[in-house]
Amino acid sequence: MSSRLQKRFPQHHGHGEVKVSRYFVLYLAQVAWVALGIYLYSGAYWPSTCQPENLLEIYGCSARLPQDGGGWREAALLTWLWATPILIALEISRRMDKGPK
Repeated sequence: MSSRLQKRFPQHHGHGEVKVSRYFVLYLAQVAWVALGIYLYSGAYWPSTCQPENLLEIYGCSARLPQDGGGWREAALLTWLWATPILIALEISRRMDKGPK
């Protein structure tokens, strides 16, 4: 590779300086994700067989959301509920994986 291209495309992908705008976008995306969850939860129809009152019950009842004629909001809430812990675990593992190189 020519030296001009090496200057333009350094070999340390993802290790550059993080600017303020990247933090802003990251936190804005997190706030939007939580707001989406609140929006979905507030309008979701829970089946009469399961009316959750706390976080554990919400996850326990979430498998029943698409039943009893659940619509798009219930399906989206089910997806959101189960994607959120996975995304959090991925972020934690990404941060813990940073070590001296």
